[in-house]
Amino acid sequence: MKGTDKFLVGIVAGIVLLVGAVLVVAFLRPNQPAYQPDDTPEGAAHNYLLALQLDEYERAYGYLLPTLPGYPDSLDAFERDIEDRRWNFGYDGDDVSLAIESVDVSGYRAKIVVRRTQFSRGGLFDSGQSSYTFEMTLRREAGAWKVAESDRYWASCWEWSEGCP
Repeated sequence: MKGTDKFLVGIVAGIVLLVGAVLVVAFLRPNQPAYQPDDTPEGAAHNYLLALQLDEYERAYGYLLPTLPGYPDSLDAFERDIEDRRWNFGYDGDDVSLAIESVDVSGYRAKIVVRRTQFSRGGLFDSGQSSYTFEMTLRREAGAWKVAESDRYWASCWEWSEGCP
């Protein structure tokens, strides 16, 4: 084989390897998160958080415990509460992953621990991710699990009798 033929074979082989690598990455990419059945506390918590991430506020509002002292009296009020407290609802511009770590059910109450992992473009020696856990409390009312309290993705004024200002 001539030198130019070897060079051409090398280029073609490199292109085939590159296309193969792209296909592998595309097929191994995680699927978009999907809603889960609502009949478990972890399903309701997952769906509430996913609805907030997808800006599907009407669906998220449906997971809020309606007997909260400061329950928003309308979907518009709910959206306004989120907009006014964006820092507590994970709107910081980076990619975020939420995963249920543990569930402790006791009668009509459930404590759920959620891991929030934030991915960012880090520097050369930065891992580009940080994570922490937070707790959510759900209550079962009228046969459905509803979010009653949370350390994140929550407006604390929903727990006040006067509601959010």
